[in-house]
Amino acid sequence: MESFRQHRLDQIDLRILDLLQREGTLPVAEVAGRTGLSTTTCWRRIQQLEQSGVIRGRVALLDRAALGLEVTIFAHIKLSTQGRDAIAAFATAIRERPEVLDCYTTMGEWDFMLRIVTPDIKSYESFYLDHLSKLPNVQSINSSVTVTAVSYTHLTLPTTIPSCGCGGGGEA
Repeated sequence: MESFRQHRLDQIDLRILDLLQREGTLPVAEVAGRTGLSTTTCWRRIQQLEQSGVIRGRVALLDRAALGLEVTIFAHIKLSTQGRDAIAAFATAIRERPEVLDCYTTMGEWDFMLRIVTPDIKSYESFYLDHLSKLPNVQSINSSVTVTAVSYTHLTLPTTIPSCGCGGGGEA
């Protein structure tokens, strides 16, 4: 599979990606019309973006509040011991928790950052006490409860992306 670094994106690719991020269910004909491409050429470009891994998948964005998941928490986790085994043990355990939407390893004071959603603060407290604090090697947890989501979901693409010189792009 061709990686992002190996797939040189041009302005049309960037426009296609922007449209699909904002309106993922647009028919190819509509994307083609908005980018000035033929439907076939647009379809080929989208296929190439998928095959190269630039487009990893298409998903529906759910309204957390409509699902009763009103609270978003960012939790920073410090492990009691570092090393590949400790990181792997924590990562394996945290993947099992449906409350955790995202989990990142970090450098600096904390080892992990989690984005967690729960129905309310009481539910987070239960998750914290019954699960999160009991995961392997957890030394400390710093939780920040969000108030408002100012920006959410799509990646704002630059007008150009540095080229890797690997070809690509043209009116395939």
